[in-house]
Amino acid sequence: MKGGRGETSYLKNSQAQARHARAMLHFLEATLSAMKLPLLEDGRFAVADLGCSCGTNTLFLMGIVVEHVSKMYAALGHDSPEFQVFFSDLPCNDFNVLFQLLPPQLSSSSLAAAKEHLSYYAAGVPGSFYGRLFPSRSINFFNSTFSLHWLSQVPERVTDKRSPAYNRGRVFVHGASADTVAAYKQQFQADLASFLRARAVEMTVGGVMFLVCLGRTSIDPADQGGAGFLFGAHFQDAWNDLVEEASTHSHRVHGLLDSEKRDSFNIPVYAAFLREFEDVVKAEGSLSINKLQVVKGASPLVVDHPEDASEVGRALANSCRSVAGVLVEAHIGERLSEELFGRLELRAARHARELMERMQFFHIVASLSPSRPSHPAS
Repeated sequence: MKGGRGETSYLKNSQAQARHARAMLHFLEATLSAMKLPLLEDGRFAVADLGCSCGTNTLFLMGIVVEHVSKMYAALGHDSPEFQVFFSDLPCNDFNVLFQLLPPQLSSSSLAAAKEHLSYYAAGVPGSFYGRLFPSRSINFFNSTFSLHWLSQVPERVTDKRSPAYNRGRVFVHGASADTVAAYKQQFQADLASFLRARAVEMTVGGVMFLVCLGRTSIDPADQGGAGFLFGAHFQDAWNDLVEEASTHSHRVHGLLDSEKRDSFNIPVYAAFLREFEDVVKAEGSLSINKLQVVKGASPLVVDHPEDASEVGRALANSCRSVAGVLVEAHIGERLSEELFGRLELRAARHARELMERMQFFHIVASLSPSRPSHPAS
């Protein structure tokens, strides 16, 4: 995600995620309420948010978790535990911005202003959630919202010109060939299995994990639904614009973007079908499904004036840039990246009404806990 506090930063372009998160609150609270609260010998309850990014959404959700669990302990007549909240994301995440957003730590002299202060101890954990991040049996509650659809990498076959899965002419799996789709799907399956194995080791006995990620309603993986609108369609056309213009007017785009450069870039996102997600969880076997469903979300476009085409175009470009701009810039440089998202904004503005009417996300919502060990029949 794009760090900082600028116009195209994730901080300034995560209103849609905030809206989606609030719509999921009843699922989150139901997952917490179903937990069997542990008797904490050390008085510490550990929570981890995986893929926290650098905006206020993670702070909002972690505040909800801490408050809800505190009330659950109080209802049982127990003192509230001390909460340790771990914010985890890739090392390139802008943790500086995130921690600057934290309220001050609550002290004994400021009890009257408790609601304005932090009710937990915060720490950052840099690293990929597709590997181990925490000691064994150390986390009581895992949360990951709107992150698990990001793959650990673009499948190697997709950018290999010698492979049948080479995604020629495209920058995303939406609308791609069967071989390309298979490569993306296999990467998703391997990544999700790795994620589950790591969490199963790190979760305490009786622990729970709450997950929300992009999903799709079509059984066809080449139809990525809302993600197809965001990373395919006009985003794809903007890349094609640069390739076509570079061949005849390279001075206008400050450099040459040939088709191979475009084809060597792919967005590492996969919106899974519910059955695909379920099959991986069951095949991996270390975690059991408490709840699993697809939920219809809202549009990722948050605008004040939906009838204003220029505002819609700018919203789509900034939304796409806030989550993928860092990848684009690393691939083609800052100047070409500016040109690309400028083209995207113009194209999106010309199709503003269609985007507002048709662009919608679906989410997979899951609650998982450690599988009970099987006992041989006596």
